[in-house]
Formats: sequence, C-alpha cells, structure tokens
Amino acid sequence: MHSWSTPVVPSVPGDGASLSLYDTATGSVREVAPGPVARMYVCGITPYDTTHLGHAATYLTFDLVYRVLLDSGHAVHYVQNTTDVDDPLFERAERDGVDWRELGDAETDRFRSDMEALRIFPPQQYVAATETIDEVVQMVGELMDLGHAYRVDPGIAGYADVYYRHRATGDFGYESGYDDDEMAAAFAERGGDPDREGKEHPLDALLWRMQRQGEPAWPSPWGDGRPGWHIECSAIARNRLGMSFDIQGGGTDLAFPHHEFSAAHAEAASGERPFARFYVHAAMIGLDGVKMSKSLGNLVRVRELRGQGVDPALIRLGLFAGHYRTDRSWSQDVLDAARVRHSTWSRAVACGAGADSADVIAALRERLADDLDTPGALAAVDAWAAATLEGDTSDEGAGAAVATALDGLLGVHTSLD
Repeated sequence: MHSWSTPVVPSVPGDGASLSLYDTATGSVREVAPGPVARMYVCGITPYDTTHLGHAATYLTFDLVYRVLLDSGHAVHYVQNTTDVDDPLFERAERDGVDWRELGDAETDRFRSDMEALRIFPPQQYVAATETIDEVVQMVGELMDLGHAYRVDPGIAGYADVYYRHRATGDFGYESGYDDDEMAAAFAERGGDPDREGKEHPLDALLWRMQRQGEPAWPSPWGDGRPGWHIECSAIARNRLGMSFDIQGGGTDLAFPHHEFSAAHAEAASGERPFARFYVHAAMIGLDGVKMSKSLGNLVRVRELRGQGVDPALIRLGLFAGHYRTDRSWSQDVLDAARVRHSTWSRAVACGAGADSADVIAALRERLADDLDTPGALAAVDAWAAATLEGDTSDEGAGAAVATALDGLLGVHTSLD
C-alpha cells in the first residue's frame, strides 16, 4: 500500500543531540541509542473515521522522533500499519450503506491527505492488514506448534476460534506495567472479549477469528477467517524490523492490551525478548476539557480545521504546546495562542538580523532530545523572538538560521517576507 509524500526538510547546521525517550516498560527516560538505522513501528489507524486531533497528536509525536533522529545522524526505518479489516469498519460501513472496502479506502485517502498537510514523515513501509494475511497465518501456526495457542470448542462457543495463552511468555504485563485488575478492566474496554465462552482464561487474546455470516475471510489451516487485532501488528513489525527494534509507538490507550499482546505474540513465537527496546505512548487529546471520543460526538478532525482555513502549522504548534505524555485539551484558546505564537515567530524571522541563533537552535535541539519537551522548545523560541523584536540584532543571519531550524526540527514553516 502506498504511503504519502515525504516533506522537504532542510538540514539544520550544527550537531544534533542524542534522543532520550520515556519507556513505558521501564518507567524511565533513557537514551534511545539506536544503530546507524533507527527502527520504528507506530500502530496505524482503523480507517473508518479519520483524522481527529488524537490521531494527529500521536503521529506528530513520532514525526518529532523521526526528525530528532535524522538531525542526530541516524537513518530511520519506519513501518506503520492500517487495520483495514476490523469490526468498527464493518459496523460503520453497514450503518452508512457502503462496502467496507470502499469506506476503508476513502478514509485511508483522507488520512494520507491530512498527514501530508501536517508535514508528517511517512513510513517507508505502509502496510494494510489485508496485505499480510499469510504472515499472520504463519505466526499463528508458530504459536500453535509451540503450544502457546489453542482453539476453543465450537460446541461451547459456536466457532473454533484460535486464542493465545496470555501467560505463554512468563512475564506477561512487563510492557504496560498493569496489574491483574487493571488488565481485566482495560481488556474489557479496549476490544477484548473476557466473557467469551470456551476460553481458558478471560485475558486470552484472539488470534484467528473464524468466518461469521457476512464477514470477509481468508483461508488458513484452522478454517476460513481473519486475523485478530494484536497479531496483525506483531507479524508486520517482526517481519520488517526484526526483534528488539528500537521504538514501538502509539497512543496511551494501546499500552494494554494492544502493545502488550503484540509484544507477547512475537516473543512467544520467536523465543526472543524484547519485541521492542522502547515502548513510547502519546497521551490523549480532549476538547474544551472533555475527553474527545466518537461516542460523545466531540471529535475535532484535521480536515475540518483545514476546511476552515486553519494553517496546519497552527495545529502542530497547538498540540506541541503541551507535552506528548500529558493528557491535554484542544480549544479555541489553544488555536488562538498558536496563531499568535506563529505570527510572532514569523515577524521575528522576517527581521533578518536578530538575537543569537546558535543559542536558540542549541536550546531547541536540547529540549526536543530530552523526551520531546515541546513546551520547553517553544519557550526557547519565544524568548528568541521577543529579544529580536525588542531590537537585538547581534546576529546578522539569525532569521534565516532560525527559520531553517523551525522547519527541520519542529516542522513549522515561518515566512521571511
């Protein structure tokens, strides 16, 4: 499946800083320290209603990761999936009276358009679940052969679906850090089926769902069906990045069960650990102080903001005003503040000469490399802009240098006009 176009990003003069990130599994900020090629997997959308600001915040987080890694001299091998076969997609297609494939294609196109408008780096490999059925079947087979998976009794459950024994690796729960009660609650809320009859344990996760009436299906040794959710990402990431790749990313709502099971499936199948060296999670975005959700009908979509004439740079700045690991809210005030900040920066850049550019670029690098401290990074540029507009012209080429750094590191265009 094709991705979207790569933004043109200038090289920022000077030396980049080594990136440190918060790892959910260890509960600490550590230096990423990848090899020459940093390997990153970020879970993609289920294409039935995109792209709201929660999506945007997540993918902007890993766009910054990508930019900091590039700036510090690393190439990046970036893989992302799209879950183009899943219950929410079928349900929305049935509600709207359209074919699920057409809905998925249309929403994926909208997502690509939004990502391109936001100047987000695309994955080199953008992979649909429907393109990797054979890979999923292979991994399910590995888990079955090792005794880590089983089929439920169709006499009890109606269908002989295949499930993963969640304790197969012996240290299940290490990625999220959830205790048993937290796991049980999150599993029920986030796509699990704890009450399914015939399972050995309520937390065992679906690997292969046998075909139900009206659902698409693909052949497998266990009968026609389709993949479970977690095994999809597990197979895609392992087969393209290998085990112990550098960064597994997504929203905080994916820490459990999705990332926990994705890691467990691959680790159980391969006998190797860890699945990823860092598990990095972006926090949730609300609207006017209320959690943003489809059920509440209060989603703010990127395409709607774009349709209102909002510069995508303002969306970036509005979301960067809070730290990526902090739940935060979008509002008109946030957008207005981003507009004022962008205007101020642009006026300072347009001065040409300004306050020392080396200092602000170093501060920008330092803040972003320290677990993507975007509030600190924005504050550093604010201080430079204020000094410049107050008459500091000590650096003749400051405007052009800072504009290059803002473009390359933050993905924010300013004007020299």
